[in-house]
Amino acid sequence: MATKTQIDAAVQRGQETMNSPLRAIAARYDAKSQRVIVTLVSGIELAIPPAIVQGLSTASAAELTDIEITPLGNGLYFPAIDADVFIPAIMDGYAGTSKWMARELGRKGGSATSEKKSAASKANGKLGGRPKKAKVA
Repeated sequence: MATKTQIDAAVQRGQETMNSPLRAIAARYDAKSQRVIVTLVSGIELAIPPAIVQGLSTASAAELTDIEITPLGNGLYFPAIDADVFIPAIMDGYAGTSKWMARELGRKGGSATSEKKSAASKANGKLGGRPKKAKVA
């Protein structure tokens, strides 16, 4: 059972959350811009590209149209894909777990092209390319 001190602390955190300017009052998916549009209690609107958010990156437009705002207003829930998005984390630049964000960053970096990268690839090709992997018996 919770102590009075724990209950008071929980009530205080709840009041701080309810007074936060990062609480959502409306959310919708805009198919034209391919963004989740979130209206905050402060009047600010966020346009979030689903492709950069863990849990939403592979969702279809139909799956993104049904959005529920969590009771405290600090999160969004997408029932069609059972995905949650924490609004304060998005505002802080965290669109997923550290592991997921690192993988996405590496994927984007690996697909980047430059003259140096192209030249290095051509030079490697002249040397016979990447060595063949040893066959496992």
